[in-house]
Amino acid sequence: PTLKKGFKPIIEKKVGSKEKRLVYSEKGTMQQDVSPEDRKKFVLTDDEILKLARWACIIEEHYGKPMDIEWAKDGKTGELFIVQARPETVHSQRDVALMETYVLEEKGKVLIEGEAVGSKIGQGEVNVIHDAKEISRFKKGQVLVTDMTDPDWEPIMKIAGAIVTNRGGRTCHAAIISRELGIPCVIGTGNGTEVLKPGQKVTVDCSEGVGRIYDGLLKYRVDTLKLDSLPKTRTKIMMNAGVPEKAFTQGQIPNDGVGLAREEFIINSYIGIHPLALLEYEKLKEQSKNDPKIAEVVKKIEERSYGYENKAEFFVDMLARGIGKIAAAFYPNDVIVRFSDFKTNEYANLVGGYLYEPEEHNPMIGWRGASRYYDEKFKPAFALECKAIKKVRDEMGLTNVKVMVPFCRTPDEGRKVIAVMEEFGLKQGENGLEVYVMCEIPSNVVVADQFADVFDGFSIGSNDLTQLTLGLDRDSDLVAHIFDERNEAVKRLVKQVIDVAHSHNPRRKIGICGQAPSDFPEFAEFLVECGIDSMSLNPDTVVKTRLLVAETEKKLGLNQPPHSFKSSNNLGESVLGYPQSL
Repeated sequence: PTLKKGFKPIIEKKVGSKEKRLVYSEKGTMQQDVSPEDRKKFVLTDDEILKLARWACIIEEHYGKPMDIEWAKDGKTGELFIVQARPETVHSQRDVALMETYVLEEKGKVLIEGEAVGSKIGQGEVNVIHDAKEISRFKKGQVLVTDMTDPDWEPIMKIAGAIVTNRGGRTCHAAIISRELGIPCVIGTGNGTEVLKPGQKVTVDCSEGVGRIYDGLLKYRVDTLKLDSLPKTRTKIMMNAGVPEKAFTQGQIPNDGVGLAREEFIINSYIGIHPLALLEYEKLKEQSKNDPKIAEVVKKIEERSYGYENKAEFFVDMLARGIGKIAAAFYPNDVIVRFSDFKTNEYANLVGGYLYEPEEHNPMIGWRGASRYYDEKFKPAFALECKAIKKVRDEMGLTNVKVMVPFCRTPDEGRKVIAVMEEFGLKQGENGLEVYVMCEIPSNVVVADQFADVFDGFSIGSNDLTQLTLGLDRDSDLVAHIFDERNEAVKRLVKQVIDVAHSHNPRRKIGICGQAPSDFPEFAEFLVECGIDSMSLNPDTVVKTRLLVAETEKKLGLNQPPHSFKSSNNLGESVLGYPQSL
C-alpha cells in the first residue's frame, strides 16, 4: 500500500551466492565462475527493485489475482524486462485461517522432563553444544541441547528442530526466543546435556503442558482448526514479535497489531556488531595496527558490512529493514517497537562490545533502557536507532510504527529521552508518532500520573514488574518458585496503573506485553475485569486467549464491536507428521 503512495518500502535485501553465471559466447551460452568481488554485490539497485515492484502491482491488478512473474535485466544496457507472468498456484491456494494443534500418537521411553515452552512437537538428532563458540557445528533440523542460551545462540536457534536446556524459567532467553520462533523448547531439565547423547534421535513434546523428551522419532499429527469463526473483542488482542522472518506468517493470525516488537533479535542476528564500534570504525582501524584483538573486530565489521563505506549506515539499514518487515506484515495495525533493551553483558557480546561496555555486578538493574539513551557515552548509538525508525516511517511510509521506551525509572528520564529523540528527527506527535513507556518498575505505577504527563500510553511488562515487586532474580533457579505474576502485590499494582492511566486527562492507553496472560488464563480474565485496553501475547496463545477474553467480556456484559469473522466452526483435516518427513 505505501509503495503506491510513492514511498520506498524495501523491507528485505539479500545477496545471493552467485558462484556461477551464464554468458553469451561464440558457441552459445557458456558458464563462468563469478569473482569473489562480484558475488558480494547486489544485482539490482534500490530504484530497480522499486520499479519491478510497481510493475508487479500493475500486473496483479490487471489480472485480478496473485501472479508468478519472471523478469530479466540486460547485461549490457541494464534495461529491465518482464518476460513472463502466470497465475500463482501454491501460496495463494493455502488456507492460512487455520489453528494447529499438535498431538503425539504414540508413546515411548521418556528420557528426561522439563518445563514446556509452546505447544508443538519437534524431532531430530541431538547436538549437545556447551559453548556459543561451537555453534558452527550445528546443522539445520537438529535438536539443540545446551545449559542455557543468550543472544549469541540465536543464529542456530532459528534453524533448530527443537531446543532443550538444563536451566532457565518461563521468562529466560531460550523460552522467549523459542516462543517467537515457534520452535518447541523444554527448559529446566537439570541435566539434559548429560542424559541426551550426541547423534541420538529424539522427539521433543510440548503438546501436553509438560516438556518431555522421548527416545526415538515418534509418530504425531497436527490437527487444524478454522479461524474464521473467531469473535471480535473489545479488548485488543495484539502479538509479541521480534523475528522478521516469522512476521508475515504470524500476521495471518487474527490480531489487532503488535504490542511489543523487540529490536534485540534484529540487532543480534542481522547486525551482530556494537553500534559504537560501527561509529568508530575508522578509529578502530587505526588502533588495529598495534592491537590484534581490535584487528579481529575490524575484520568482522568489514565482513558483515561489506559494501558500506559508512559503517553506521549498515546498522541503520539493517535495523530499518527488520522493523519494516514486521510493520509491513501487520499494516495498517499498530506495531509498537521497543527501543533496544540489551543489558551491559549482552551488549558486550556483540562484536566490539567489550570496548564500550562496563562490567556490572547486576546488569538486570544496571545501565539499561532509558538511562542509556541520553547518556553521552551511548547517545550516538541511540541516534542510529532513531534514524532507523525515522527511515521506516518517512521513507517506507509505515507510520503504523509507534515507539516504546523500556526501563524508564523516572518521569524526568522520560522527558530526557523524548528530547533526544526529537534531536535525532523523531518528534512526539509529528505525523502521528506516539511514544509509549514500559510499565515494569514499581515507580512506573507509584507515579503513573506523572509518567502519563510525558508518554502517550503504557505497556505493562509483567516479567520485570513481578521481579522488582517481589525482589527476586527471575533467572535464578533458587528463587524461581516464588516468581508468580498472579501474586496479590503484583495484581494490585497492575490494577492501580490501569485505573490511573484511564483517569488521566487526556485518557492514556494501557496494555500488557508480559508473559502472564499468555501462560495463565485466569490472569487474562483479571486483566479484562480491570478494563485493560490491549493484551500483547505470544503468537501461539493468541487464538485461545481471544476466545477466553470474548467469553469473559460476555460474562461482564461488556459491549463488543460487530462480529468481523464468518460464523462457521469447521475442523480442518489432520495433517500427519512422520519421522521421515523431517
